[in-house]
Amino acid sequence: MVEKRRLICISCPVGCELDVTLDDGKIIEVEGNSCKLGLDYAEQEIFDPRRMVASTVRVKNGFHPLVPVYTEKPIPKPRIFEVLAELQDIELEAPVAVNDVVIENVLDTGINVIASRDMPKV
Repeated sequence: MVEKRRLICISCPVGCELDVTLDDGKIIEVEGNSCKLGLDYAEQEIFDPRRMVASTVRVKNGFHPLVPVYTEKPIPKPRIFEVLAELQDIELEAPVAVNDVVIENVLDTGINVIASRDMPKV
């Protein structure tokens, strides 16, 4: 069964509109890309979409009650809500330093969640 999908490539600032044609779950054509990055993006987005996750976690005795965190690499899109649920249960003790690992190997993905700013103790 032939299927068409339209994507906007985010691999570079151009933002090409990609028209992807699939047949029986295989990419047979990608049109609209101005560089090879568009081909790679289409394949990644269709077969293994991933996203960065940014959120906050609670901090005891910190200058602010929350510290921003993010995943070091994009995680599989279907697992985003699982990562957010894990973060909901985390409470750090101040001080927190930028790049401190908040969760190592979150959900056995091989990806760490790290702090994205310092949080001094009050």
